[in-house]
Amino acid sequence: MEAYISGIGCISPQNSIDNDVFLAEAINQNALFLQCIQPASYKDYINPVLSRRLSRIIKMGITSALISVKEAGISNPGAIITGTGLGCVEDTEKFLMTMLDNNETLLNPTNFMQSTYNTISSQIAIILKCFNYNSTYVHRGFSFESALIDAMDLIETGEADSALVGGIDEFTENHFKVTSLLGEWRQQTENNLELFKNPGKGSIPGEGSVFVTLTNNIMPSSYARLSGLKTVYKPADKQLIFDSVAELLAENQLSASDIDLLVLGLNGDAESDGVYYSLQEKMFADVAIAGFKNLCGEYHTASAFGFWLAANIIKRQFVPEVCLARGNAPDEVKHVVLYNHYAGEQHSVMILKRV
Repeated sequence: MEAYISGIGCISPQNSIDNDVFLAEAINQNALFLQCIQPASYKDYINPVLSRRLSRIIKMGITSALISVKEAGISNPGAIITGTGLGCVEDTEKFLMTMLDNNETLLNPTNFMQSTYNTISSQIAIILKCFNYNSTYVHRGFSFESALIDAMDLIETGEADSALVGGIDEFTENHFKVTSLLGEWRQQTENNLELFKNPGKGSIPGEGSVFVTLTNNIMPSSYARLSGLKTVYKPADKQLIFDSVAELLAENQLSASDIDLLVLGLNGDAESDGVYYSLQEKMFADVAIAGFKNLCGEYHTASAFGFWLAANIIKRQFVPEVCLARGNAPDEVKHVVLYNHYAGEQHSVMILKRV
């Protein structure tokens, strides 16, 4: 399976909306959880009459999707597929809080309708007037990966010549309070840009909306080629992960020495990051490591932001200093391994190649 990454739209805790600028200045939010930097005005992307009825995550999803298809020059994608771990959390909270405050009376149906997981894919399809395949995956840490696999299957079988694929999640203060009880997050504000350079217990949560347009053929706007993806669920030991990486390399007729850069989901949690460093030491001892969760935080579909980072690195042949965790930036980037895991349970490996 393979497809070309021909358009990307990214709204994140960094200034990533403008595709002409690539991490020119990394943003340190110095907060307990990272929130997206939204467009100065959504009216450049969404009809203001419609926009006023939409929640923040839906507007972010629509905007990043429209940026992606515009860059690829595609007005009607062959499929729209979204992955999300938690969906529209804020709308769900509003609906539930209204139920409690009003004793289950006088409920606002808008919050209920917009709390469903497939709302974002549906709204994008309505705006694009796209009546093709439309699906949403809610597979926790595999949500974005599941959407990618579905899209690549459609392209490989000829059922679609392009697919708009998204990974999107939002984070709220209420959700931070609840998940903090599990000991997942750090309890003091700190410089998120130094996250994986200061290992400790817990990480910093975040959010983001990334939509990529995959095509069956190379286009003038293409960033890179996605040449394979494997997932591993709850591996019994690290060796299963190493074997999956080796299999993916073999399928692409590559060896470890062909890899120019590892893009890893380092999140600052000492225990969680151990598997990433083990992979490098076991298979890629001389390959530099770039991390991305110091820029976007940890969340179910954070791998989508890593995907955005890896694709931009390959297209621009530039590794931002803020991303480097180990080693020196390579002079040339032809092959990238993107490896991420969520909560030590869902592991995914991808190979991206220069076009």
